[in-house]
Amino acid sequence: MEILSEQELHRLAMNVVGKQLESDGFEFLGVNSKLGVNPQFVCLKNKKLHFVVVKAVLYPDNPVNYDLVFMETIKEHALKFKAKTYYAGVGIANADDYEKPVIRGENYVVNYDGIQEII
Repeated sequence: MEILSEQELHRLAMNVVGKQLESDGFEFLGVNSKLGVNPQFVCLKNKKLHFVVVKAVLYPDNPVNYDLVFMETIKEHALKFKAKTYYAGVGIANADDYEKPVIRGENYVVNYDGIQEII
């Protein structure tokens, strides 16, 4: 029984968000899945630049909630590039028991409501 690392959970979240961005017509200019490097996605859509910060969130925390101060810092950086800023929180939990950690090779559930623009 091997618990997924923080980096592995982050990659799962990145995959979920990346698929959604792709299906919504975003063109990827830069992708960084390394923990602690933000934003994870730099995209173009309708000739506008978009910065997307991805965070894997474990149950019982709510994936919609984000660090206001941190996201404001990212937004200030994005404004220098005339980019819009988004937060994408992806909730991940063990499918059999939300209270247990996410285990390699076992089922998990995802709670993801899409990207939230930081205004």
